[in-house]
Amino acid sequence: QGELVESGGGSVQTGGSLRLSCAPSGSSGYTYNTNCWGWFRQAPGKEREGVASITSTGHTRYTDSVKGRFTISRDSANDTLYLQMTSLKPEDAAVYYCAAGRSASCYPISSLFGDWGQGTQVTVSS
Repeated sequence: QGELVESGGGSVQTGGSLRLSCAPSGSSGYTYNTNCWGWFRQAPGKEREGVASITSTGHTRYTDSVKGRFTISRDSANDTLYLQMTSLKPEDAAVYYCAAGRSASCYPISSLFGDWGQGTQVTVSS
């Protein structure tokens, strides 16, 4: 296991965009032992919610509320995970976490992931 570090959070107005990034903090990458990456979010007073996942072959899944607005991607050469967020809404405001894991089936479900970042705050003002 290792540490993941997110970046790119911030404050935007409704309809704005942000791109979140996530990469391992050390020199050892995750690629050799990981085949599933995901983004999760947690708003105050709410449970953590799976946002999107991506497999090592690029297959993606999204929660319904972000389909068509968010795009998960991964740069394997740099071992970096991204979440491009567009048309942001106030209900998207949360702390966003990236995660990595190894699973036969890759879904944005917390139990499938063993390594997590510390989170980055996204604020959306109306």
